[in-house]
Amino acid sequence: MSAATSNDAVTADTAVIRLMRKLHVPQKLRNRELTMLAFACVVNTVAIMLVQLGALGELDFSLIYFGAALSALVFGLHICLRYAAVQADPLLLPIATVLNGLGIAEIYRIDIARGDFGWDAASTRQIAWSAIAIIAAIIVVLWLRNHRVLFRYTYLFGLTAFVLLLLPLVPGLGRSVNGAKVWIGLGDVMSFQPGEVAKIALAVFFAGYLVRTRDSLSMVGTKVLGVRFPRLRDLGPILVVWVFAMLIIVFERDMGTALLYFGMFTVMLYVATGRLSWILIGGGLFAVGAAVASQYLTYVHNRFNNWINAFDPSVYDAKVGGSYQLVQGIFGLAHGGLIGTGLGQGRPNLTPVAESDYIIASLGEELGLAGLFAILVLYLVLVSRGFRIGFVGQDDFGKLLALGLAFTIALQVFIMVGGVTRLIPLTGLTTPFLAAGGSSLVANWMIVALLLRVSDSVRRQPAGVSA
Repeated sequence: MSAATSNDAVTADTAVIRLMRKLHVPQKLRNRELTMLAFACVVNTVAIMLVQLGALGELDFSLIYFGAALSALVFGLHICLRYAAVQADPLLLPIATVLNGLGIAEIYRIDIARGDFGWDAASTRQIAWSAIAIIAAIIVVLWLRNHRVLFRYTYLFGLTAFVLLLLPLVPGLGRSVNGAKVWIGLGDVMSFQPGEVAKIALAVFFAGYLVRTRDSLSMVGTKVLGVRFPRLRDLGPILVVWVFAMLIIVFERDMGTALLYFGMFTVMLYVATGRLSWILIGGGLFAVGAAVASQYLTYVHNRFNNWINAFDPSVYDAKVGGSYQLVQGIFGLAHGGLIGTGLGQGRPNLTPVAESDYIIASLGEELGLAGLFAILVLYLVLVSRGFRIGFVGQDDFGKLLALGLAFTIALQVFIMVGGVTRLIPLTGLTTPFLAAGGSSLVANWMIVALLLRVSDSVRRQPAGVSA
């Protein structure tokens, strides 16, 4: 056999080995996902059964059947991934499933305590919205075969986000809930929070915009104390977003959403340019905005007052804007202790709005500090996988999009957990996947679907690909 023939044989063998690896690795990923997904569904079923045994002393299989239907939808999404996104990250779907299930179990427990049963109960609505959210995720995975297509419609997504954020201000369409004008309603049939979907559109817009303009935002400026600051004329984008966030606080009375949008843009700007100065500028603008809002906006001032003087009797007993809810949540966490009272055996219903704003306090009471740590670890893994997807990716648009979406979840969790535990002032957001709220569930499941799609594209694309 000649040397050339020998080399050709080695090359052919190497190609076959590489092909086998390409076929084997995706199968391994999906099998790993299937195993963890089955375990997540078992955990959710056991959680509902423990709630029933603890609160009712008996099992009611009607809700378990609904949970089984949700599990079927989740496995349907898994099957779609086997054909449409075979190399997608295997951890995202199981983590989202178990968080969603734990939220349903705790909301169901609060319904039992309040005597709310039937089709109008919060847990029943949460199951229905979970089904809609998972179907939305399936549609995203099947419809969006390549995330880089979104880059073409950067400014369209920006316009869409702007329109969605203005909808609650439209007379006759917008609704005010607990003082915040962030909801729209269709009669008495359905209400929806368009800002939850707007955060996805904004992430796409910010990613596309920063890819196009990052050179001018990162390569020039003045160096001060070792940190290079941008020129004054380059401060336009962050000032526009800051003003936009302040307008949301003023007109929609929603401090949490404003913080979420501004924080997301600042972090994506830092990742796009690699300049620490943007974090310093963003932090300074946020501090100025918070100081001004706390002085001139009554509801923002009340939030800060509740945070600082929560246990002051005059603040605690205030009929409007008092700290009763915050203190009750803290007492619930204290009652849970290290290992909790057990699912179905606490009294989370004593805290107002325990199923949404204070779902963390409810779970902390019944699962204890150990259970809360386990939940936070799940969030940590979910966010870290999102960051990993971004950093591994070769195209700049996918990198910024994945990082922006993952950071959105991280910031929401920090804001809500920090607010409930009195680390920071509480704002009006939802805890992703856990809290009651249909618009939040739909948006967060769509975020998971986008991260799955980006992770699949990242593993498929050749090195050196750029947006």
